[in-house]
Parts: sequence; structure tokens; C-alpha cells
Amino acid sequence: MQVGGRRHGGRLGRAAAVLLVSGSLLGGLRAGAGTVENWPDVLQNAVRAGGSRLAAGLWNQRGAFFLEEASGRADSGEWGEWREPDPSYRNYQALRRFYEEHAYLAWYGGEESGIREKEETPAVSGQTGDAAYALSGQEGLLAGSQTLAGSIDRPITGSTYVLEQLMDYDFLMKNFYNVHTSTTAGRELMNAQAFLDMDLSLDKEAGVPQILIYHTHSQETFVDSEPGENVVAVGEELARLLTEKGYSVYHDTSVYDLQDGKLDRSKAYNYALEGVTAILQKYPSIQVVLDIHRDGVGENVHLVTEVDGHPTAQIMFFNGLSQTPEGAIEYLPNPYREENLAFSLQMQLGAAAYYPGYTRKIYLKGLRYNMHLRPRSSLIEVGAQTNTFEEAVNAMRPLAEILDMVLGG
Repeated sequence: MQVGGRRHGGRLGRAAAVLLVSGSLLGGLRAGAGTVENWPDVLQNAVRAGGSRLAAGLWNQRGAFFLEEASGRADSGEWGEWREPDPSYRNYQALRRFYEEHAYLAWYGGEESGIREKEETPAVSGQTGDAAYALSGQEGLLAGSQTLAGSIDRPITGSTYVLEQLMDYDFLMKNFYNVHTSTTAGRELMNAQAFLDMDLSLDKEAGVPQILIYHTHSQETFVDSEPGENVVAVGEELARLLTEKGYSVYHDTSVYDLQDGKLDRSKAYNYALEGVTAILQKYPSIQVVLDIHRDGVGENVHLVTEVDGHPTAQIMFFNGLSQTPEGAIEYLPNPYREENLAFSLQMQLGAAAYYPGYTRKIYLKGLRYNMHLRPRSSLIEVGAQTNTFEEAVNAMRPLAEILDMVLGG
């Protein structure tokens, strides 16, 4: 039985509504409580008159359905003049019905992974081409295959892959993705060749904003953060490094997760959408949108590696698929979903080759997370609350290199 939904138990649901009205009327009559059109008072008098167990029990189980059906009858004129207890009731009911059908989205709406133990990376380190394919449990030689890694001024010390590997759906998902239960990523969507064929390069145009960095959760800090040492300061370091590489960067330091001085993460994505949309309207030249966060994990988890002798927070690329296991979320369309996925996969491949251990698996979740604004959109988790601020800042140099690799073609 689904409260307020379309499946209301057939005759059982109708009987409950009828019994509720009957119980209310009988109680009201016994208490001398007036007419049916004042039914809330009638119900209250029924409770006072001793019919509390019947009236309250049925109301708790079927009250929402009763009000919905009563409202519908009022619209049709069947019950004459009818006043809803609250004009916003129907909107409330529609929202509640949605979350009853997609309860896991209410519980898991945020982007934090919440892992409780260190993740293991199954990729084979230091192997390339046919060797990596054979060691991963696949058979056969891949004549003429080329390894997939961009080019930066740095030796390859990690893992590279060939297209045949990535076209194997099971291999791709096992080695590159964590899929949350709030969504699904089927074979028709996760097409590695299509992702790698996309040209995401960007011509550098000095003086014209090209890259936007912002922070939906600007108040996220680290284990040893001093005042001002938060994800906004981490984003400032990334903006500086990308500017050094010749990109024009707009760093939005707006606070979207504080309202009236109080932390309000529940509506931060809505506020960020308004702010970022206004920036994009002002600067339509922006083609890259990066939302920099830090993850939330178990207190015994430390997401750290070493890059060039420096302790460096591991990062995680995050994609919102606008899709539940039942299908697309129609009210959260993302026309750039495939481009978003291509962006994160291309960066992930570069990180695997040049910075082994630097990236965690790409995380896929059901909602949209404002990644529909540009094709080159990415939400990036930099370490977690258990990392030091220094580790988070150190993570920006390899990230700038990987971004430049993809955007530079």
C-alpha cells in the first residue's frame, strides 16, 4: 500500500476513507458538532467523543489519500463548495509522492561517498598495451592497439589502457567506476569509444573567461584548517595554476551553503544554480565549469598519496546521471551527460598514466548536481575532512596538469 500514491489497495483504500468519514460523522453527531462542511471540527469532536482509536488509526493510514481524493471531488464539483486546509497541500503531496517512489534519493541526495575504509584500485600499475590487457585476466593479443594516454611533460609511471579493454563493459566498470544504488549505468550509456572520440579541447583566449571554478559547499574544511583554509582556498590555488598555463579563469567565491549565517547544505545546489547561471549569462565564453568539493568519509580513512615527494590528497571525479534504476528523472534533464562522462574519463585515463594512485574511481550517482550547464562540467572531490589543508592544496598541481592535457587536446 502506498500512501498518497495511485496504489491505494483498491476496495481497502475506499473502505478506509468511508470508515473515516463515517467515524467522524458519528463522533460529531454524538458530540453535537454541526455540519459536514466543518468536518475538521467534526473529526476533533469525534476524537473527544471516544472514537479516537478508530478515527486516528484510519487517519494515520489513509488520511493523505482521503484529502487527495476529496480535493479531486471538489474540483469536479461533486462535493459542492470545498476549501482545502492548506493551498500548498497539492504541491506538498506531489513532492511527498515522488520521494516515496524514490526514497533513496532523499537519503542519498548529496555527493559525498561516505566510504568507511580505504578503496582499492584494481588497475595494474606500470603496464601498458597488450601486457596490461593480459594481466587483467583477458586473453588474446591485440595487434596494432595503441595505449590511451594524453601527452604531458612527464614520464608515464602508471597504467595505460587500450581501446579494446575499455570497450569491455565489465572491465570498464570494474576498473574505473563506483555506481551508487541511486542510479544505474548500462552498456548503452557507458560507451568508452564514444567518450574517447569526443574532442574536448579548448583554444586559449587571453582576457576572455573560459573556465569557471565555484563551490556549492564553500564551508567544507579539512582536519587542520585554520580560518580561511577551506575548499574555496583550494579552488584559488587551482585558478592560479590554470592561469599560469594561459587559461582565463573566473573563480566564483560566492557562499551558497550559508543562509542567514546558518549552514544549509540542503538547498545549496539550488542557490548555486542561480549564481552560476547568472555568471554564465554574463560570460558566455566560459566553456568549463568545475565545482570543487571535499568528500565526507569515515574518520579512519585517509585519502592520501605522494606526488613528486609531496603528500597529496586523492581526488575523485563525480558524475550525476539524472537517472534512477527506474529510468530518467524527467524534471532534471542533462543534455550534456555524455560529454560530462567523457570529460571525467579522459581526465581519469591521464591521471592513471602519469599520477598512479592520485585518483579514486569515478563516482556515479542519480541526481544532476548542476552538471547540465556546460559539456565540460565536472564535480571534483579533493580529499576529505580527514585530509590536511596542505594535502588538498598539493592536489591542485596534478589536477591542473590533467585538465590542461584534456583541454589542450
